[in-house]
Formats: sequence, structure tokens, C-alpha cells
Amino acid sequence: MTGTPLRVGLVGYGLAGSVFHAPLIAATQGLTLDTVVTSNPERQAQARAEYPDVRVAASADELWARADELDLIVVASPNKTHVPLATAALEAGLPVVVDKPVAGTAAEARALAELAEKRGLLLSVFQNRRWDNDFLTLRRLIADGELGEVYRFESRFERWRPQLKGGWRESGDPAEIGGLLYDLGSHVVDQALVLFGPVTSVYAEADVRREGARTDDDTFIALTHDSGVRSHLYVSATTAQLGPRFRVLGSKAGYVKHGLDPQEAALRDGSRPGASGAEWGAEPEELWGRLGAGESPVTGGGSPVPTLPGDYPAYYAAVARALHTDGPNPVTAQEAAAALDVLEAARRSAAEKVTVTL
Repeated sequence: MTGTPLRVGLVGYGLAGSVFHAPLIAATQGLTLDTVVTSNPERQAQARAEYPDVRVAASADELWARADELDLIVVASPNKTHVPLATAALEAGLPVVVDKPVAGTAAEARALAELAEKRGLLLSVFQNRRWDNDFLTLRRLIADGELGEVYRFESRFERWRPQLKGGWRESGDPAEIGGLLYDLGSHVVDQALVLFGPVTSVYAEADVRREGARTDDDTFIALTHDSGVRSHLYVSATTAQLGPRFRVLGSKAGYVKHGLDPQEAALRDGSRPGASGAEWGAEPEELWGRLGAGESPVTGGGSPVPTLPGDYPAYYAAVARALHTDGPNPVTAQEAAAALDVLEAARRSAAEKVTVTL
């Protein structure tokens, strides 16, 4: 990609900003990390240490005051700030990337999409797990017909965290948009919609298991897709024995995959895309999933399927192309709104103990 790199203002330098967004922006040809916004002195020092040329601002208002010096805003701050910050960026004439969930409601997401369209600006949502290694592999297996007609999709994003970590994600305040339904649920629902299309009905169970918890930490979502596929989605912080990440059953074969994509762990450990060493996003053969029929993979049934390398850098590369050359938006706000339709239905289903028709 040729031309002057686009100058990025990153709002938020907590987990999302420092672990995911900043490293991926810095590794993307055509983008440069210009400014990090955080009012936390320790995080300001961290940003300067990790990116010596970066400017640091204490508030997003400093970005709007010099909007002509920036080309893209990335919102990686707490969920409740996503809509006001994205709105302010768009009104300042700047394209925006917003971490998931883009908003607390589908209506808010669609209003943001309409504002971006009116302004002629890119509004994209960071659904990085569309580029997980196991998801990329599963998409290829389905496209190649290896499973036949898919009947059931089981997806688990489970953790064993019996002790609370604290912070807004575990707050019971609805304004915070916390809890696992909107956190990890945003990922598993988005993946199900990408794979199998629109949903006709939603059933959910949301529980608060841990002592002192104030929002859901153990949630199950059942979706019926227009296509006839049934998706069973699990997100939990209280799973003492982790299940398979994917178990996908079709008319010809099934695919079972354990373990999480290695990219998040690599980013947390300080590894960076493009650095020398092992191929980015690759995993060892012993973690490959298995494809087969009639036997359990635990007893050796099926054949190992090489896992495609995960590719989080592809998201920001696509954003750069969209801004440089009018390429397609990798994840639109309308797609995110469709996922929020499902999440809102799941919240209602769990609260009222009903199945919700969309």
C-alpha cells in the first residue's frame, strides 16, 4: 500500500487498547499510531514506553480540537462510552473503528450507521474473532463441503475464573453494558451469524454464579437460523472443565476443535505481528481439530485438520484499504446491529424465561 500513512487516534489504553488495538495498528502498513488517549498516568507512561513517537492526550476532546491532524479514530474505551465517542468522532469528520459491542442496543448501532452514511465516513466494528484460527478453518471446511449440510453448531467461550476481577465489566449497572452476554457473547453470536445467517428465534439462560457478582457470568444462547441450522452458544467464567471450542455436526461429518486461538495470549506476552520468529497465529499440530464421523475424537476418531493461522492483522489491513482505496468495510455497523438484535432478544429471553421470535 502506497501513500502517506493514516494517522490514528486511539481512545482508551486498557486491555482492549494496549493489548489488541495499539499493536495491530502499529503493525499495519498504511496506518501509524499518532495519539493515545488515557487519563491514567501509569497507562500514559506505558504508551510512551511502548511507542516512543506517540502523542498522549488526557481526554478525547483534545482529538476533536485537532481533528484535521488525524485520519481515523479507534474507540477502545469502556462500553458505555462507545456511542458518545463514536458520535463525536463522526461529527468531527473522522472515520471510526469501535470495539465490540458497538452500542448497548441495536437501535443505537443503526443510528450510528446512519450518521456515518450521512457524513460519508467509515464506521467499522472490531470483531477480531472473525480472524481466529479455528473460525477461519471452520469457514473453509464448510465452504469446501467437508461437513455436508450443517445441522448443529456448538460454540464455547469458557473460562475458569472463580474469583471476581472487579471493574466495570462485572458491574451490575445496566449503563455499563457489562456481563458475559455482551462481552464474549458478542463474539460467539457474530460468528454464528457470519457462518449461518439470520436468526428466527432466540432462547437464553443467564446466571450469576460467583459470590459477589452483579451481572451474568454463565450464559447459554440457543439460536434457530433461517437456514435451519441450530446454534448452541456458551459463554462462562465458571467452567471448571472446558469443553470444545467448536463442535459442528453435519450430514457428512463433524468437526471438533479444542483450545483458544493463540493470538490474544501472544499479544498479552508482548509478541507482535511481523516480528521475526514463528509464523503469526500458527498453532502446534497437537492442537489441531479433528474431522470425521461415527467415533469420538477423544478415542482417535476422525482425521486431524491443519488449523489455518489466525490473522487479527487482517482486520486493520482491511480498514487501511477501505480508507486508502475505498475497499470494503471489514465489519459494518449494520452487521453489528444484527448481532445486537440477537443479544437483546437473549437478554429478554433469560429475564422472562421465554423464546423470543425475531
